[in-house]
Amino acid sequence: MSLNVTALHDIHTGLGATMTDFAGWSMPLRYASDRAEHAAVRERAGMFDLSHMGQIRVEGPDAGRLLDYALVSTPSTMPIGRARYSLMVNVNGGIIDDLIVYRTDDIDFLIIANGANRLRVGDELTARSEGMKVAIQDKTTARALIAVQGPASLDIVSSVIDDADRAAFVELGYYRHGLFTLRGIPVHIARTGYTGERGYEIMSDANVAVDLWRILSEAGETSGVIPCGLAARDSLRLEAGMPLYGHELTEDLTPAEAGQGRVVKLDHDFVGSAALRGRGEPATALYGLAGEGRRAARAGATVSIDGNDVGTITSGILSPTLGYPIALALLTPGLEIGQVVTANVRGKEQPMTIVQLPFYSSTH
Repeated sequence: MSLNVTALHDIHTGLGATMTDFAGWSMPLRYASDRAEHAAVRERAGMFDLSHMGQIRVEGPDAGRLLDYALVSTPSTMPIGRARYSLMVNVNGGIIDDLIVYRTDDIDFLIIANGANRLRVGDELTARSEGMKVAIQDKTTARALIAVQGPASLDIVSSVIDDADRAAFVELGYYRHGLFTLRGIPVHIARTGYTGERGYEIMSDANVAVDLWRILSEAGETSGVIPCGLAARDSLRLEAGMPLYGHELTEDLTPAEAGQGRVVKLDHDFVGSAALRGRGEPATALYGLAGEGRRAARAGATVSIDGNDVGTITSGILSPTLGYPIALALLTPGLEIGQVVTANVRGKEQPMTIVQLPFYSSTH
C-alpha cells in the first residue's frame, strides 16, 4: 500500500532526508544527524513538517457541546484564541488519543490529533455528535503544518510576518493562537509545540506549504535554523517529559493510569465519564527515571525494586542535552522522588533514580 505524502515531500527528499513510514505517511526521520537536529532546537531553532498530524474542524451551534461530550475536558469554556491539551477516551475510560483543541470562534474549533489516530478521532466525533447541529470536517490532506521550535523561533517568524500583524504575533502567549499573514500568505499560528522550547506551529493550505517552508528557511539562515526529523522530535519531547501515544498513552490505560489524570474534568458527563468515576485507585503512575553512564533503558524494559517487578519503561534514551540516560515509566503508584529502582538494560540490571518531570526545562 502506498504511503501518504505531505505537500513538502519533495523538499524533504531533495534535502536528502531519510524517510520513514509513520502512521501511513512518508515522513522525514532525519536529514543528517539526530543529535545535530536536537541540538539546533535547544540552542537555535529547527523546522519540522508535521503535516501528517490530523487537522479536524468542528463547526456549528453545538460544536462546544459536542466537544464537552466527546473529550474529558470542557472546550466550550475556553475563550476564543485559546488552546487546550485534552484527551478522548472510550466508554471504558481507555485513551483513544491525546490532542489539542483550538477555539477559533464562538462555534468553530480546530482539533489537532495524532496522525495515527485522526481517522478514529474523526469517526468518534461523528458518532458522538448524533442529534447535534455540528459539522465535522477532516481537513488534513488539504492542509500543512510547519513547526518552528527553538530560542530563535520568535525572531525568525516575526521577521517574515506582515507589518500589520507583527505586534499581535510578538505578544502571542503560550497556548494562544490566531490568524496572521506571512509574506502575504494567510496562516494560522499557534504558540504550541512538542519540544519543551518556545516555538510556533504554522498551519496553512497545503498549496502554499512549499513557499512557507522556503520563506522560513531563508529567514532562519542567519540564526542557524535547520530542518529536523521525527527522531529529534521524539528525543526533544522525552526530555520535556511529554507523553507519546503508543508509549505512555494507549487505549488500555485510563488517563489516571497514564499520569494524565489532571486533564480529566469529572464535573461534567462525557463518553467514558461513568467508567472513570467508577474506577478505584489507578494501578500505575507515570514516573521519570534518570540513570548514569551511557546505556539507555528502552521501551519494554522491566523495572524492579529489590527484585520485585514494579512496572515497565515506556520511553528511554541517552539524553542528548543532559548526557545521561532518561526514561519514562509506568510504575506502581506511591513511589517517591529520589527512590532508586532497577531497570533491565539488555540483560543487565541498571540502577535509575525517580526524578521530577520534566527532565529538561528551557531557560529561554
